[in-house]
Amino acid sequence: MSNSGGVSRRALLAGAGAVAAGGLVGQGYAAAAPGGGVVRIVPDDVRYENLVRGNNFRFVPRPDEIRVPTSTEQVVRAVDDAVRAGRRIAVRSGGHCFDDLSPEAKTLLDLSALNEVGYDAARKAFVVEPGATLGQVYRALGAGWGVTIPGGGCPEVGAGGHIAGGGYGPLSRRYGAVVDHLHAVEVVVVGKDGRARAVVATREQDDPNRELWWAHTGGGGGNFGVVTKYWLRSPGNAPALPPLPRQMVQHVTLWDWGQLTEEKLGGLLRNFGTWHERNSAPGAPQAGLYGILEVQQRNGGIAMLSVQADADLPGVQAMIDELVASVSAGLGLTPVFELRKTVPWLHKMTWPGTGEPGDVLTRRYKIKAAYLRKSFNGNQVGAIWRHLGDPTGMSGGGMLLIGYGGQANAVAPHETATAQRDVVMKAVYQTIWTEEQDDAANLAWVRGFYRDVYAETGGVPVPGDVNDGSYINYADADLADPAWNTSGVSAQRLYYKDNYPRLQRIKARWDPRSVFRHALAVEPG
Repeated sequence: MSNSGGVSRRALLAGAGAVAAGGLVGQGYAAAAPGGGVVRIVPDDVRYENLVRGNNFRFVPRPDEIRVPTSTEQVVRAVDDAVRAGRRIAVRSGGHCFDDLSPEAKTLLDLSALNEVGYDAARKAFVVEPGATLGQVYRALGAGWGVTIPGGGCPEVGAGGHIAGGGYGPLSRRYGAVVDHLHAVEVVVVGKDGRARAVVATREQDDPNRELWWAHTGGGGGNFGVVTKYWLRSPGNAPALPPLPRQMVQHVTLWDWGQLTEEKLGGLLRNFGTWHERNSAPGAPQAGLYGILEVQQRNGGIAMLSVQADADLPGVQAMIDELVASVSAGLGLTPVFELRKTVPWLHKMTWPGTGEPGDVLTRRYKIKAAYLRKSFNGNQVGAIWRHLGDPTGMSGGGMLLIGYGGQANAVAPHETATAQRDVVMKAVYQTIWTEEQDDAANLAWVRGFYRDVYAETGGVPVPGDVNDGSYINYADADLADPAWNTSGVSAQRLYYKDNYPRLQRIKARWDPRSVFRHALAVEPG
């Protein structure tokens, strides 16, 4: 599966190139293979152990081979070879998939060498290949043309899965999801005859392949084929892409856990949610603010509010003041640290940070997520307090509320495969650790936490008054496990809602042999 999100100690969220006379020039590497074929790496090759691992060391695939294509033609050849040999295929762009969705895959397609970013004058759109990281995308678009996309804040995430699953980040409340700017996609698909071929699908109404484009506006990676190119252009009469902000203003407020009670923690969660309920209409001035409320498990020590925004947004400082004051209003909390500074936008969006030694060497994590239409109800707040306030909980555990809505809610649910178009927040439940011996305890903690928050709806965020399903880029195989999902609502319905039957029909047409499948895959109609 093309992977989707990024991980940092603070938040697990979430690619240079130039145009040259009708072609693309970027920062790829030429993977050598005899006769110019696709690089093939097998388990006894010295390169295997260096390439087989993704970002999450909790699971390590063991395919029979790793293929490293450098062109669409090489992807077609690699897929053809795998289909003929009967080998299951998994696709990796950046390696940040949150869960082990393809443990039985025998061919791993590593798309990291497909990393060009440029401009296609014929389509009047920017081209991004799937192996480009978000950091590469931002730098190339910004340096070359002064534009950007409203993608995630983790620069090492691959564009391949990030875009296919919807894509969002600090500019999404202002400019929408990344897929709201997706003009076309090139996909290697497999027909009924078992032969692979490359297909281009656009959002043009008269395009006979349009449904394949639609499936990649939030349908998730690894479902329909292998993406080899994206073309990005804002719809309608808008400029080609959103302008690159000059600078980012950042605000951080920290409170220590010693001040928190169940009432005060509930107040932080409700206040953050209420502000977003009131300030998330498309076009609202406050839609320029991107807020995250993180509450670590008691043993982690802190609660933190962070806000990011375009420093040149009119009235931005006053709007940040109002958001910060609203979140802590009436709670009697005293910050232990506050900071506000302005930095170049690209510096923040492309700098990976220093990380932590254990985080870099043996990072293991489990992430679960949900959309919110409004603030948690009282029972949910109580469950959050019990798990975050438990002195025996996981020190690497915690949760985040992430501001959403704004321009992302200006698109009707059926216009893209991204169905959640009236939500105001995303909730992330996470635990991060370093040692394999701690796997069971950490998994049990975050799974129990999530199940209890959604106990009223079978342990998962069934769409309703408060909850609105989950986000496919934060892939969670537990949603397909009846041990953890007793709601009677499938994982696919939680991710895609009423768009799922349409995705099934597209799957049946474009992947009739179910060559591309995984634990959360779209099933043929």
